[in-house]
Amino acid sequence: MQFCSECGSIMHTAGDTWVCRSCEHEEPRDANAEAAMSIQDGQRDDGAPAVADATHGAGETMQEPCPADDCDSDRAHYEMMPKPGGSYEVRLFTCVECGHKWRDS
Repeated sequence: MQFCSECGSIMHTAGDTWVCRSCEHEEPRDANAEAAMSIQDGQRDDGAPAVADATHGAGETMQEPCPADDCDSDRAHYEMMPKPGGSYEVRLFTCVECGHKWRDS
């Protein structure tokens, strides 16, 4: 992948040159530099990112009734986690009795 040195956009190939679709700037292709570019097959996979888990015993507890039908507990552990995209946080609950998990709506 080549980025335009003028505007920073991704460039595409056109014969022996790289051409920017945004500003039409052209740069000559370099076979040695392109051979050093990494392709997806050569990239490392570190696995899936860590996922928030409000497990039993984690976080603080508070009075919050468990929504599970067969549980009458009124205490839950909670943990504040950032919402994907970072716009705000969401509270994750885990019932201290049955382990049922839910989030604050």
